Amino acid sequence: MRTARIHQAASLLLLHPGPDWPRRLRLVTDSLAGVPGADTEPLSLCAATAGVSDLELSARYVATFDRSSRRTLHLTYYTDGDTRRRGRSLLAWRELYRAHGWQPPTDELPDFLPLALEFAARCPEPGRRALLDHRAALELLRLALREHRSPYADVLEAVCRTLPGASPADRAAAMRLARSGPPVETVGLLPFPHRPSSPHAQEPAR
Repeated sequence: MRTARIHQAASLLLLHPGPDWPRRLRLVTDSLAGVPGADTEPLSLCAATAGVSDLELSARYVATFDRSSRRTLHLTYYTDGDTRRRGRSLLAWRELYRAHGWQPPTDELPDFLPLALEFAARCPEPGRRALLDHRAALELLRLALREHRSPYADVLEAVCRTLPGASPADRAAAMRLARSGPPVETVGLLPFPHRPSSPHAQEPAR
């Protein structure tokens, strides 16, 4: 129950903030208020964004997740990059959802982390296993957000704490976990076309 609550809270917090953001904060705060233990890092993001305007929240979100390939919320990018192989990985995500009677929105790629977390909250066993399969991506995102000094890093900390084993201490260790960084080859991603998450240009990965 605790893990499912953390996954659902993280899913809500990692979606683009909009007019419903105060309601989302209340839902997350109420949901995690009774969660025992220290795995309530998402509450720090709630505190950091309370009272911030919709426009400012949106700008921060775009700067955090849409302008750097090292901080993308699309999990398969960390291991597959923009390669043909990623198309197969995306298809595997969609088939996983369908196998468990779950139909995600059609206007977002199936490896979008908030979707994966909502699936894990609703279908804990297969969802947690899928997150574990993408542990390297989660850890690389966590470390990149920490380097960026983003309060969203606390949300990723909470998610990674729900998975077994210790987290990699640094990016080099996380990259070893991933076996290799995102490939640079850019080809068609059939049956999923490449769709950037923002019209803004991405900063190159360093």
